[in-house]
Amino acid sequence: MANKNVLFFRTPAGTVIAAEAAGQLSSKETDRLSWLFGNATLLASEAVSGTFIGPRREMITPWSTNAVEMTQNMAVTGISRIEEYMPAHDDNPDHDPMLQRVYHGLDQELFTINHEPEPVREIDDIAAYNAREGLALSPEEIDYLENLSRTLGRKLTDSEVFGFSQVNSEHCRHKIFNGTFIIDGRERDSSLFGLIRRTTRENPNHVVSAYRDNCAFLDGPVAEQFAPATQDKPDWFGVKYFQSVLTLKAETHNFPTTVEPFNGASTGTGGEIRDRIAGGKGSLPIAGTAVYMTSYPRPDGPREWEGFTEPRQWLYQTPEEILIKASNGASDFGNKFGQPLICGSVLTFEHFTDMKRYGFDKVIMLAGGIGLGKKADSTKDRPEKGDLIVLLGGDNYRIGMGGGAVSSVDTGAYDSAIELNAVQRANPEMQKRVYNALRAMAESDNNPVVSLHDHGAGGHLNCLSELVEETGGKIDISKLPVGDPTLSAREIIGNESQERMGLVIRKTDIETLTAVANRERAPIYVIGEVTGDHQFTFCNTVTGEKPIDLQLSDFFGKPPRTIMNDSTIESPAVPVRYDPSDPGRYLDAVLQLEEVACKDWLTNKVDRSVTGRIAMQQCTGELQLPLNNLGAITLDYRGLNGMATALGHAPAAGLVSAAAGSVLSIAEALTNIVWAPLPDGLRSVSLSANWMWPCRNPGEDARLYDAVQAASDFAVALGINIPTGKDSLSMTQKYPDGTVYSPGTVIITAAAGVEDVRRIVSPVIRNDSSTALIWIDMSGMRHELGGSAFCQTLGTLGDRAPGVADPEQFAAAFEALQLLIREGKIIAGHDISAGGMIVALLEMCFANSDGGMALNLTEIGETDTVKLLFSQNPGVIIQVENETETEKFLFERRIRFVPIGHPVSERKLFVTNGEIRHEFDIDSCRSLWYRSSYLLDRRQCGPVLAKDRYENHGRKALHFEMKDFNGSFRVLGITPERKKKTGVKAAIIREKGVNGDREMAYALWLAGFDVKDVHMTDLISGRETLKELNMIVFVGGFSNSDVLGSAKGWAGAFRFNGKAREALDRFYKRNDTLSLGVCNGCQLMAELGLIVPEHDEMPRLEHNASHKFESDFLGVKITDGQSIMLNGLSGMELGIWVAHGEGRFILPYPEEQYNIVMKYSMSNYPANPNGSMYDVAGICSADGRHLAMMPHLERAFLPWQCAHYPAERRNDDVTPWMKAFVNARKWIEKSIGQAR
Repeated sequence: MANKNVLFFRTPAGTVIAAEAAGQLSSKETDRLSWLFGNATLLASEAVSGTFIGPRREMITPWSTNAVEMTQNMAVTGISRIEEYMPAHDDNPDHDPMLQRVYHGLDQELFTINHEPEPVREIDDIAAYNAREGLALSPEEIDYLENLSRTLGRKLTDSEVFGFSQVNSEHCRHKIFNGTFIIDGRERDSSLFGLIRRTTRENPNHVVSAYRDNCAFLDGPVAEQFAPATQDKPDWFGVKYFQSVLTLKAETHNFPTTVEPFNGASTGTGGEIRDRIAGGKGSLPIAGTAVYMTSYPRPDGPREWEGFTEPRQWLYQTPEEILIKASNGASDFGNKFGQPLICGSVLTFEHFTDMKRYGFDKVIMLAGGIGLGKKADSTKDRPEKGDLIVLLGGDNYRIGMGGGAVSSVDTGAYDSAIELNAVQRANPEMQKRVYNALRAMAESDNNPVVSLHDHGAGGHLNCLSELVEETGGKIDISKLPVGDPTLSAREIIGNESQERMGLVIRKTDIETLTAVANRERAPIYVIGEVTGDHQFTFCNTVTGEKPIDLQLSDFFGKPPRTIMNDSTIESPAVPVRYDPSDPGRYLDAVLQLEEVACKDWLTNKVDRSVTGRIAMQQCTGELQLPLNNLGAITLDYRGLNGMATALGHAPAAGLVSAAAGSVLSIAEALTNIVWAPLPDGLRSVSLSANWMWPCRNPGEDARLYDAVQAASDFAVALGINIPTGKDSLSMTQKYPDGTVYSPGTVIITAAAGVEDVRRIVSPVIRNDSSTALIWIDMSGMRHELGGSAFCQTLGTLGDRAPGVADPEQFAAAFEALQLLIREGKIIAGHDISAGGMIVALLEMCFANSDGGMALNLTEIGETDTVKLLFSQNPGVIIQVENETETEKFLFERRIRFVPIGHPVSERKLFVTNGEIRHEFDIDSCRSLWYRSSYLLDRRQCGPVLAKDRYENHGRKALHFEMKDFNGSFRVLGITPERKKKTGVKAAIIREKGVNGDREMAYALWLAGFDVKDVHMTDLISGRETLKELNMIVFVGGFSNSDVLGSAKGWAGAFRFNGKAREALDRFYKRNDTLSLGVCNGCQLMAELGLIVPEHDEMPRLEHNASHKFESDFLGVKITDGQSIMLNGLSGMELGIWVAHGEGRFILPYPEEQYNIVMKYSMSNYPANPNGSMYDVAGICSADGRHLAMMPHLERAFLPWQCAHYPAERRNDDVTPWMKAFVNARKWIEKSIGQAR
């Protein structure tokens, strides 16, 4: 560590921060570091005694990457690494060995890695190298490489063998799905991939691109683009129109999530987002989905159904740890990148027989999402000789080595060091910067990108080889950014460090991309050229080494077709025994099974509002409980055209019958998405099918073939397609005493365009006894319990699973529902799936505070009430106003239906079936349904606040008081049709990592402002001075990933850069200016002392009392405090989004010394989501000009953005929050007029 020394700082909290510096820092620089570290004390000693827990020495954390960049933005030079160490109270403290280690003392060797870069090695024995490194090469592939070596007349290098193993792994090349299946001695006619491709070949419908890109593209309508005119400098937002395509993708990240759940799920989410970014020549990810499947978590000791199986000696993490850490990781990435998660699912399952043990010990973590792009950019261009190969993103580290190969084998098959070495780390803020640069290209009139590919499995090897697959290319390793000087050439080429994108661009366009990337602080490197000779070469122009020098055809290989030979084995299913006369005794357990139970523990920690384009997410009703059928976005801020997505899976039913599992999964996804009005009905829908299976085990390959065949047949019969998906076919976990098999599973993601997002139907019943409830049968089969949640709670599978008897009838029912929805005939609707009809009916009542149902199910014709209530035959329940008209409509279309009852005022479900009558107390059932969420939430926010949330879940009903507000554009004097500038100028101020910029800019623009996009780099460089602006808005998000405190680094960029500081000071000294800070912007205003500059001690925004991110749509009250923006809103009570981790207002002085203008409607948690003193949500300067607030008014100014809105006001153009922006514009107009 020549010329480097480590400085130690002790923070007020008692932690030690170590900073590695090149040479000596000045006192000014160390003072800045002390401020950045929270007024930490610089220690004089070169070592610190004691026991500490900190990051592994060899793994530079994303936290460090951000912290180092913050010092650079504060004009502190020479810092290369910063890490934080927690003091421990014993010599062997608990810690996470995947990410941390225990240090006995900290000294100058803290960051020293005694490891020299390995030279490029020639491989003498490929088989031995394969075994040693865990490359998962087959004997046939080893033979191929040995023959290639002989043909070339030289030994292959370690990089070439390693590279071949990654790009040709099962994970990357899907050899089983492309293989030949011989089942029971008969060769099947089609490969699995052939069966999937068949669906799009026979039903192309609206598919634009399938199977050949990073995501699927579907035809979309003309959409409105709202973006700055140029993005290499500060510029004004404007509106343009483009022909859109809709994007769909779903990925799984099962192995990494099993081994290291937080980073595994986080990088899985990031990788899936990059897939959609890399679609065509660049597209825009808008919203995400997630599914988690684990073995039983046992959060309260073994509950009744968890006692049928024994817990294992878990290899890495317990199922409970995986559920919490994985969902934390996925949520954290989306929260910081700025992608809301709007639809998801959880399933826990174990089933042991004498022959086999089934359980999701090797977990499923699915990350999916939807978005849009330009149809003109939906196809990649062909690279030409001389084009530049460019890398956007961060440094290379020894991270994710061999992930593609290790993900392709059974977990536990390799030494834990190999498996740990394959785990990646995530830096969502870096990915956001890279995306911003690519978004600017996609939003330009002429996108200069030729081709684009994400970095994922296989790192540079896979990304760059596919980028130049048609032409060949030469990559200069010396041009690649290296964050760890000990990396060998093989490690530089093959590591899977995340948040990187590779692209090809013409030489004439590189300046444009570079200017934009520099403005966004997205690292950019020109690393090579397209050669046109089909040679794929990695060379080092400094050392002369060529670790890879192969023809692309050799690199991708010509291995023999995979043969899967298997025999059918009987299902482990057995009949289920129960008392058919007493369904109530079984309901308690069914309601608490994670698949059925409340998912609030998931939804309350993930952003569901960012982008301002979310028309539906998980939570609904006045109580905001996670019950919605689907998620939906809008394609622009006009709030009409959109896109919906929904999920389906049935792994337990799949164990009874693999074919039934596929059919039920598709049916569930479709009965969830049907509630959105689709422009072409069922033909609008496309599916992603993600297959997780324990292949190469007796009977499992046969079951997989049956499952894929059934999915293909059902999709074709319905007239829809499966244009995308993924497979993960090594779903077993090995233990010393045997193997646990993850049940073969297909997760279906349905997606479709939406013609009017305001007409999407929710499941929340309207308490009106004059309305009717109707059951619609979409199964056409007898009610069967096989594979149901009911059977699972009894420790069995059942012997017969339900299904769909006639796909044409299913399709007819789907189309009938679509017609009713388009005509506004359906008040509420819900699918019957997990838990059966009884759960569907209860869930329709849960999100209300009052009312129930009186039901008579006799006409359905099933005398076994348990089977009727708990079977999961596909079907739906609808609530309609005109029962007679609806019955006639359905009868004419030959849809099987039965009118089953109506709402009642009592808070009960009264159920009659023949002579049997039952009553279910809705609030008691809801409390049980919520209990599993509470048990897991205890591990997230602690037992006290988890209990508060549990006990208050039925007491936080939203209340609206809008006084005499008129929500029309006309009355407010605004229009979304405006084309001309008004001359009233505002700007959004961005720092790297913020993500709430576009929705804020649009709110200002709609209110009549001309809106400028200003980045901190513009202010630091002097490109922007703020002189011509009358209003600035500091937007929300995660500047610098909230490292070292929310907005700390952002504030440092203002404090310690002269031009930025002077521009801000001049702006605030003027008397004709307004400012607004929301969320991260609010934190910035507090950090800079802009709210109450007259006070000696400033307000602070600290971590939420729950110590986790809080996401909710909740109520706030506007006080009579003085605020120019909120003028005329005092006394109102409104719904608004919150999404933050550090939103707790700490006010040093008594309440009356502050101009508090907004409070949360209630004081208890979670209605006050962060524990703010005095329930403060917003605070203003004494003169009312400068407003700082944590809730997001820019995500609630249009009725469809609101997760709950008064039914009688749903046709309003805008909500009262728009008046705040209009008030600002009018005040400025008046100020300008007076000045003139």
